[in-house]
Amino acid sequence: MGPYGQRPMTTESRKRTAMLTDGSISSRKSYSDVGSQGTKLQGQLLTPITVLGVRISRLSLSQAIDAVDALAQRKDNCAVFILNAHTLNLACVRPGYRNVLNSADLVLNDGVGLEIAARLQGSYFPANLVGTDFVPELCRLAAKSGYVLYLLGGVEGVAEKASQALVSRLPGLVVAGWHHGFFDKAACPEVLDAIRRANPDLLLVGFGNPLQEEWICRFKDELPGCVALGVGALFHFLAGVEPRAPALVRRMRCEWVFRLLVAPRKKWRRYVLGNPQFLWRICKERFVGAGEGLPQ
Repeated sequence: MGPYGQRPMTTESRKRTAMLTDGSISSRKSYSDVGSQGTKLQGQLLTPITVLGVRISRLSLSQAIDAVDALAQRKDNCAVFILNAHTLNLACVRPGYRNVLNSADLVLNDGVGLEIAARLQGSYFPANLVGTDFVPELCRLAAKSGYVLYLLGGVEGVAEKASQALVSRLPGLVVAGWHHGFFDKAACPEVLDAIRRANPDLLLVGFGNPLQEEWICRFKDELPGCVALGVGALFHFLAGVEPRAPALVRRMRCEWVFRLLVAPRKKWRRYVLGNPQFLWRICKERFVGAGEGLPQ
């Protein structure tokens, strides 16, 4: 699959130039190399809290963007995970997965379930960092700062359509390549080679939980010095494969109800069973004792 666009040959872009077998897409006309100065988080930093055995940062939207920016400037392999009630339910029955989540360089909150958990601890999250809203905002930073993206996940063709959607919305954004998510997650040298050739700053991985976090943790050291983020079903939303809830429903904090109604057979276990289970676990953790809601 050939590239859709060419990046300007600055010093940094010469370093990144490669044969992109999975495609390259760009609406950028020119960009300057990212400076070497680290990014400082704006505003007061709040102490992270632990929910069901997983430590979660408490950041505003701007602070979360700045935090990922700072990780990207390190040019090191980093992991960013965005957790919701379903993620933590999985971590409660899979201790190894809980360890994977705690190994991340940055863990962020997503959804009303995490807000309830924080309130039960007498705390709060400054922002609801829903991945399908947060990651596109992060892509705005990428377009502004000259960061290069690679999209990994979804069925055949979805990542490419998501790339096109992002580039059309964000002038200046560079997506160096994409690959579908249907490959052997345990042995994927060709996929890793493609990512290394593309040499992205931000790698968006959309396998869903727990596969995306486990894959990032397993192969992080083989990546080309980038920030890998688990993004769930983001590509399907961007590509128009799955509809997002109307804005009013999202403001009412009921997007999960919309997703359940759209795909009841696929989502009923996650929401109808999972949401009450999560509430029971965080109440047990709060009123019985830390760790009591976790597997022994």
